[in-house]
Amino acid sequence: MRRVFGIIIFTMFPLFLFGKSEMDSLLRVLDKTVENYQVYSNLKEEKLNKLKDLLNFTSTDQQRYDICGQLYDEYRSYKSDSALTYARKKLQIAEKMSSNRNLVEARLNLASIMGITGMYKEAMDILGTINIKEFPDLKAYYFHIYRTIYGFMGDYTISSQEKKQYETITAAYRDSLLVVNPASSGTHVMVRSDQLIVNNQFNDALTLLLNYYPTIKNDIHTKAIIAYSIAEAYQGKNERMLQKRWLAISAIYDLQSATKEYISLRNLAFLLYEDGDVDRAYKYIKRSLEDALFCNARLRTYEISQMLPIIDKAYQLQTEARQNQLMISLISISVLSIFLLIAIFFIYRQMRKLSVARKELSLANEQLNNLNLELSGTNHQLKHTNDTLLEANLIKEEYIGRYMDQCSVYIDKLDDYRRLLNKTAAAGKIDDLLHAIKSKQFIEDELKEFYTNFDSTFLQLFPTFVEEFTALLVDDEETKLKQGELLNTELRIFALIRLGITDSVKISHFLRYSLSTIYNYRTKLRNKAAGPRDEFELSVMRIGAGK
Repeated sequence: MRRVFGIIIFTMFPLFLFGKSEMDSLLRVLDKTVENYQVYSNLKEEKLNKLKDLLNFTSTDQQRYDICGQLYDEYRSYKSDSALTYARKKLQIAEKMSSNRNLVEARLNLASIMGITGMYKEAMDILGTINIKEFPDLKAYYFHIYRTIYGFMGDYTISSQEKKQYETITAAYRDSLLVVNPASSGTHVMVRSDQLIVNNQFNDALTLLLNYYPTIKNDIHTKAIIAYSIAEAYQGKNERMLQKRWLAISAIYDLQSATKEYISLRNLAFLLYEDGDVDRAYKYIKRSLEDALFCNARLRTYEISQMLPIIDKAYQLQTEARQNQLMISLISISVLSIFLLIAIFFIYRQMRKLSVARKELSLANEQLNNLNLELSGTNHQLKHTNDTLLEANLIKEEYIGRYMDQCSVYIDKLDDYRRLLNKTAAAGKIDDLLHAIKSKQFIEDELKEFYTNFDSTFLQLFPTFVEEFTALLVDDEETKLKQGELLNTELRIFALIRLGITDSVKISHFLRYSLSTIYNYRTKLRNKAAGPRDEFELSVMRIGAGK
């Protein structure tokens, strides 16, 4: 139960900051609400089950009548079949009681739910049996049902003549509702705003609704209705962004109140589809359809069915495009992997050849030295032999030089280091040899030179990197360089990111830092971004792109 209330508080909190929130933040709240729709349905079911248990243990007709009325109210926007069942049970109980008022109220409930489910004739027949003058306190409910039914009939008729007639009747009942409801009541505000919107008086409607909305306390279902009316008014003014915002608020409250018969989420889905947000549009219209089917709201299901094929087709096309793009990427990666394996094979084979050649050259040098000592016996032979060896040595040196030019500087340094250790060992300096082997100075010097070469090469490619990177931060303390530095650790991390190396594991291996240290550096600088934090590294990737 704590988890349930935690989710509700989390999803409602951003609505309190609506004035400061951006549309994408509101949509993220709605996404979370849609994802947790079952949580709100479970709360609704718990409340309904408690009422059903109470009904089973109730003995008097009046109590059973009242509980059936509560069940009807709870089911009315949740599951119309069940609402119809309890409306009939309520009527059966009222028929056994002596209260004519209870009988009329039960009939009004039944007519209301029949109108919602599309049984207009049956609803009208029931309303025709009621003499509402005898029960003035039920007049508002009576007029509301008539206005709702004629409104539905006007919305879904295909004949313009009948449509105009139904709209006229609907307007008359709307006027009656304004008379019987107090001006300060929520019903009066809803009806009056509806009248203003129908008559294209959108600014007046917004003034009324926006003043009333903050006064609603602890009734999120009413908030959903008022928010939807505000969205309709903004739609009339062609203020699309505000329309979307209030539709999102209405949809959030609809889902949190476990209302299954709603319009806001469906309308928002179509607006998002028009804006190109097909994924969200598909998810919202799918949720709307499932709720409409659960509620057995046939009119809402029909309305959704008009939009669903359009959004579904766009969603399928987008999905196919993504799959095709993924397939092309996989094929490209596979081909590149094959070429990479071939390249590695040839490099490995060449390195083996170079190793064999180096050993042969070393052996040849040793043989030449021995020959030079043996030929030193006579001056004549020495001169002749020296001339020959000089020529041979020049040829060998040229060959060795050309060969060694092909080797990496790193192999040369390792060979020099090996020679140093060999001389130290030959001289019998074992302590110096052990000290040299244990010392990390060689590695540190090589790393320092390696990073210096990296920094120099990188800054040749991106000479304005430091200045442009600093401009992305609100605080340039981390980018200040010490004397003699080309790049520091923080800049070097984002230099690697600029080169396309974004994996923290690879960066940690490259810079010889722990993974957590790299993550902390990235997070620290991202938090100092002058712009949106989520786009900071994308901005780094664009440094020097236009030069």
